[in-house]
Amino acid sequence: MIRRPSTEATEAWLRLMRVRSCVLDAVEQDLKKAGFPPLAWYDALLELSRAPSGELRPVELEKQMLLPQYSTSRLIERLVDEGLATRRECKKDKRGLFVEISDAGRDLQKRMGEAYSVAIERHVGSKLSDADAARLCGLLDRLGCCAQTSPSDAKEAAS
Repeated sequence: MIRRPSTEATEAWLRLMRVRSCVLDAVEQDLKKAGFPPLAWYDALLELSRAPSGELRPVELEKQMLLPQYSTSRLIERLVDEGLATRRECKKDKRGLFVEISDAGRDLQKRMGEAYSVAIERHVGSKLSDADAARLCGLLDRLGCCAQTSPSDAKEAAS
């Protein structure tokens, strides 16, 4: 017999999805008002900047991104077209490609990070005490499907 979720569990799911959508939309709007490209660009640039050599294979980039990116190749194309990243052939196998962040990409990621940090504070931090935020993290961790991040990872993602 298949167990159905309780009314409370279903309501929690609905609220989680609605809040996620609402907060992401609000953050995207704040970035747009500040003259920045979409949050996915920041996400990709952040992951490239975190890579030891500033480069990742496209499949690695897709796996590491915080936001789901269904068209990583299109995103990479836009970053390359804007001079924020470059594509290069893998020297070892000549078939694979790497995406490498450029100096302009690093600069944009840092500038966007400042606006992103302000948006996180505006839409999350100002509404939760640090204790509430820690409790919320604990509850979300219990769902067991989220990547664990340390407080320093969270700070770096927002800077």
